[in-house]
Amino acid sequence: MVDDTADRPRLIALDVDGTLLRTGQSITPRVRDAVRAAADAGAHVVVATGRTLLATRMVVQDLGIGEGWTICSNGAVQANISTWQPRDVHTFDPEPSVGVLRELFPDMVLSVEKVGVGTWATGYYPGSFRLGEFRFVEDVDLSLEPTTRLNGWWPGGSLADMVAVMGERELPGAGWVHGEDEPWLVASRHGVSKGWALERLRLELDIPAKATLAIGDGYNDCEMLSWAGHSVAMGNAVDAARDAADEVTVTVAEDGVAAVLERWFR
Repeated sequence: MVDDTADRPRLIALDVDGTLLRTGQSITPRVRDAVRAAADAGAHVVVATGRTLLATRMVVQDLGIGEGWTICSNGAVQANISTWQPRDVHTFDPEPSVGVLRELFPDMVLSVEKVGVGTWATGYYPGSFRLGEFRFVEDVDLSLEPTTRLNGWWPGGSLADMVAVMGERELPGAGWVHGEDEPWLVASRHGVSKGWALERLRLELDIPAKATLAIGDGYNDCEMLSWAGHSVAMGNAVDAARDAADEVTVTVAEDGVAAVLERWFR
């Protein structure tokens, strides 16, 4: 546990789903107040999420933070939240990966992000954020231009089945991470992750590594948790995130983010 008399963290990275909020629900007043208190005290609060830029904007606006940076699409997009203009975008050619995934999963629904615009998808998928333009396309259309991320949802099997089929299979020029419960995977440019993007931001802001804090719950948070000077896994986190973290707090339903931040910011 971190002693509440320790120096306050100066760069705070917060995951969204399963961390700041329960998917499909709003941020609780206690969590919102704790995050605002940290920002008001001068900490750089960075929402770091797998969500798209458009979906992330809703969360940041709900928090009421008007300045700083956010990291979206698992590290592939960084944006200034004062203007919501992406300034650091890392793309890859999805065509080879589309071919691999279609070979392994003939019925997989594939989609690509159009940063700040919307999503192109080969079909419907659950839990999609219908923000901006949502266009149904063919496989070939997914690769008309580089993308920040390629998503896959497999309606024909479970998460365990999907992971088993993928095995040690690599995607050309891309890394991939799967979801916590559903048969989802997200591919980004090789080497891109939340932790990678946060380290670039930390260096730019000239913040000591020991003054960084990260809180998360999912597989896509593991690099971020390993990166932070101090890291906290939610009580509802997957085992891999727990193993990567320095400590475990209470669950998202119990306002775990607030329980951590209130040590320093009240």
